[in-house]
Amino acid sequence: MLATRVDGPITPVIEEHLSDGVRRAERQGYAAYLVVIDTPGGLLTSTREIVQTFLGAHVPVIVYVSPDGARAASAGAYITMAAHVAAMAPGTHVGAGTPVTQEGEKASNKVINDAAAFAVSIAERRGRNPTFAEDMVRKGTAISAQEASRRNVIDLVVPNQEALFAQVDGRQVRLGDGKQITLRTAGVAVIDHDLGFIGALRQLLANPELAFLFFSLGTLAVIYELANPGMGFAGIAGAIMLVLGFVALSVLPVNVGGLLLLALAAGLFVAEILAPGVGVFAAGGAVSLLLAGVYLFRGDTGVDPAVLWPTVLVVGAATTLAGRLAWRARRAPATTGDDALIGRTARVVRAEDDTGQVLLDGAWWTVRGRETSVTKGQNVRVVDRDGLELIVANADKLESREGDDP
Repeated sequence: MLATRVDGPITPVIEEHLSDGVRRAERQGYAAYLVVIDTPGGLLTSTREIVQTFLGAHVPVIVYVSPDGARAASAGAYITMAAHVAAMAPGTHVGAGTPVTQEGEKASNKVINDAAAFAVSIAERRGRNPTFAEDMVRKGTAISAQEASRRNVIDLVVPNQEALFAQVDGRQVRLGDGKQITLRTAGVAVIDHDLGFIGALRQLLANPELAFLFFSLGTLAVIYELANPGMGFAGIAGAIMLVLGFVALSVLPVNVGGLLLLALAAGLFVAEILAPGVGVFAAGGAVSLLLAGVYLFRGDTGVDPAVLWPTVLVVGAATTLAGRLAWRARRAPATTGDDALIGRTARVVRAEDDTGQVLLDGAWWTVRGRETSVTKGQNVRVVDRDGLELIVANADKLESREGDDP
């Protein structure tokens, strides 16, 4: 028996994993493919793919809603009904399959009618209760495990996997190719088919809000590194977040137009750093970022407005501030290069012939007097530079002259 556990939302990652599990169970000749599920729902597009895979499977698929207190809500209800054998643990529930928008509002009648027909078709294919299938979509009906068993929504209620395997042993099911087989599950060994580290990471990142935040904050971090180069921490953090954003996008349904708007927003934010003005580039970038959040994902996937609007405002305002910082940094006096040494004072440590040596900013410099030779212990001030030599004057005399000026 090949077994998979699904905890959390139904995403394209889960769709790929369950499809791979069915193919592996078929290829390697397992007695059945067990899916232990506890989900609040998920993407309807991914759910449709999973249901199609289950309905066409050439290996028995068993869905078990477990442990106690678990649920097969929304997308989970469709998946449960699509299994050859549907079981639930005591204290679990199934249903509430009404499609909703990203804002949590009820979807349009067109979407609901389509989902209702989809649910009814699953119930009829598996010989389950079509009335409940329609009610869970149109009315949001959810029922307990015992009620689901009584109303022919599932096949049985069992307390654990051992009881499940014992009770379904000898049951006949019809596979996707029309072949009818008898289940042999009593005392069968269970082989885990888990997501693995990479799969678990992709599942964690398969979230439109996280993808949008990673791209927005990653871009902002890179912008701050451009505005105020330093140790590189902001740039490194930004690069990591951008990579995670790309990973998230790889498992989500993406619109090309949304990606282009995202790239345009990043370009305008960078332009604000390179040519700061009254914030026109930052404002344009904020508008592009807002539109990208709206159009980035296809279907019923989208960025929650509670995340979208604050992120856009923060990134836009922070980019404007970064532009001001970059403008001030470019107008500040030089702190490196030739100009940085002019006017600095130091004590001559060694002197020989017409030159001496001083320590400035942790480096040794050769100095030469502008008017007279330098002497050991003399305080000098840098007045010019000639290649690798600094031209200096007697600092004490210069201070005396400056003090005598009216």
